[in-house]
Amino acid sequence: MCGIVCVLGNESVAMPLVDALRRLEYRGYDSAGIATLEGGAIVRRRAEGKLVNLEAKLGQAPLKGTSGIGHTRWATHGRPTEDNAHPHATERVAVVHNGIIENFRELRDELSADGADFQSETDSEVIAHFVTRELERGLSPIEAVQACLTRIRGAFSLGFLFAGEDDLIIGARLGPPLAVGYGNGAMFLGSDAIALGPLTNTFAYLEDGDSVVITRSTATIYDSEFNQVERPIQKAEISAAIVEKGNYRHFMAKEIHEQPEVISHTLASLVDMTSETVRLPSLPFDWKNLSRLTISACGTASFAGQVAKYWFERYARLPVEVDIASEFRYREAPLEKGGLSLFVSQSGETADTMAALRYCQENGQHTLAVVNVPTSTMSREADAMVRTLAGPEIGVASTKAFTCQLAVLACLAIGAGKARGTLTPEAEKELVRALIEAPRLMAEALRLDHEIEACARDLSKAKDVLYLGRGTSFPLALEGALKLKEISYIHAEGYAAGELKHGPIALIDESMPVVVIAPFDAIFEKTVSNMQEVAARGGRIILITDEEGAKAAALPGAKTIVMPAMPSVVSPLVYSVPIQLLAYHTAVLIGADVDQPRNLAKSVTVE
Repeated sequence: MCGIVCVLGNESVAMPLVDALRRLEYRGYDSAGIATLEGGAIVRRRAEGKLVNLEAKLGQAPLKGTSGIGHTRWATHGRPTEDNAHPHATERVAVVHNGIIENFRELRDELSADGADFQSETDSEVIAHFVTRELERGLSPIEAVQACLTRIRGAFSLGFLFAGEDDLIIGARLGPPLAVGYGNGAMFLGSDAIALGPLTNTFAYLEDGDSVVITRSTATIYDSEFNQVERPIQKAEISAAIVEKGNYRHFMAKEIHEQPEVISHTLASLVDMTSETVRLPSLPFDWKNLSRLTISACGTASFAGQVAKYWFERYARLPVEVDIASEFRYREAPLEKGGLSLFVSQSGETADTMAALRYCQENGQHTLAVVNVPTSTMSREADAMVRTLAGPEIGVASTKAFTCQLAVLACLAIGAGKARGTLTPEAEKELVRALIEAPRLMAEALRLDHEIEACARDLSKAKDVLYLGRGTSFPLALEGALKLKEISYIHAEGYAAGELKHGPIALIDESMPVVVIAPFDAIFEKTVSNMQEVAARGGRIILITDEEGAKAAALPGAKTIVMPAMPSVVSPLVYSVPIQLLAYHTAVLIGADVDQPRNLAKSVTVE
């Protein structure tokens, strides 16, 4: 979950490294550091905390080298201190590492016995000392790194800088992603294209097990057996402007407000607006032959999967099982050969979801990935991929990626229903017509921003918050609670509204806000009964509904966010907007760091 960047340039690389790390800070912000070569010697600057602290150090003591590596850290082994900050270095080599070295204790003991002097609590430092030992035994830098790669176990992406080697950087990956950037007389290595966007738009993505030796003019890639291989070089769509906040105070606010546009793009890739039909890409399986669909994901993406369960079962009459990816593979689920497993991930690099995908492939399943990054490991390894067109999402709390996932999953469910004969052409048109209206409806929901901010003032004073919903609003309740926890640090829980009296009602008193997500639909009356149970016990209700629902509820004292009327199929997309804004404004009111909440990172690339 850390971010790494390496540059072989023609001028001082310190500021380009820092700028690239700023674009990677969503991956971790416990500490940061860079190392460059000056006169052939490795020189480092590291700082605890966010990147501004490193910038302050560089302001006092600049670095001038034209070759360098940088790192922004999400702490795993060792506290977030300067000593534990990367790059880790000896006199011979400096290394930056994203991932976990599982056998680091064994290697640390071995290296200590050989005289290594460890300065940190991290697992990463063993890599620097291991490579140093091999260099001192007479191996070349390439041979020393290869020797290290044969010994370390775990998940990693690595960047190496060597004393006296001004035109050499070596990288490697096993698990977390790593991209090679091609410049004009310069070369780059980074955790993703976002980091390197202003420096180049030409990349090669390392496959799992690859290593790379780069100079200012070449990149030589080796596979896991150290055989030289070629990887496709491609142009990236990323641009520097995309990752700026613009006129917004936070990336999260910008990304919430981008949703009508990115949903339009996503739907346009899957829907024929003229004929009002779903237009799915060619898929290597037949929906008619499936007896079950398995969906696996983590965090917010898993809630998108839970919404999709309702859609697939209702519109395609296809039984669906939704699993948290981190649990799925460990329970050794029996899978029917020839079945379909679907995986949802913003980054396409989520370690637990990748492991679940590989487990399903080993058990004879077709695999389909819904991802935002088409060059990601997941999109390459799955049998098929459907892309969400959310663009880069920098805020740690997922917003536009979530709603784009919902848009894709809705289209897949409709397409499955059409293929299985459970949706008539008229029903398909009705559903697609509703999806086409979603961007407009989301724009209307965004105009409620000030009303939602007023409701957030109530939440900002609470210690605990309950979210309730039925049907597809139940996963939204889970997502709303997660958003509030993530960025405001207020304890919140989401429940199916019908479960209220099976336990959670014991928590209700005058100090407990209860957010109820309840569009006026076939099950609205059931949810009203739950709201009355809350009101009878003094709970402070924030009701998110439409005009008909507001009239039908008529609960005195409840604060109501009145949404536009809409077909039920699009309510999960549109009702996501107020729950995102509610969490956002609550976090802003209490002064929390909205874009970089404590202890979290955007892309969880290690288990």
